[in-house]
Amino acid sequence: MNEWERLSRQAKAIKQKYPKGTQVCLGHMEGEKDMPSGLKGTVSFADDIGQIHVKWENGRILALNTEVDSFQVVSRPKKERDGFSR
Repeated sequence: MNEWERLSRQAKAIKQKYPKGTQVCLGHMEGEKDMPSGLKGTVSFADDIGQIHVKWENGRILALNTEVDSFQVVSRPKKERDGFSR
C-alpha cells in the first residue's frame, strides 16, 4: 500500500468514527492559545485529509488534527429507527 492509499484509508476511518453531530471535549489544540482545555463542540464533518471540523461552544469553527490535538468524545449522534442520523 502506498502513502496515498494509507492516508485515504485513515481519512475514511476518521469520517466513520466521528460523524456529524458527535460531541467532543477539547484537551489541547496545537497552535491555538484561545482554545481552552475542556471546551466542547459538535462535529460538522471530517474532511478528505482526516481533519475533524468542529463548531466550538465559543463560536469558532476549527478543525482538529488527530495527529497533534487531543480530545475526547462526549457523546455520539443518536440514530433514528430507519438508520439515519439526526
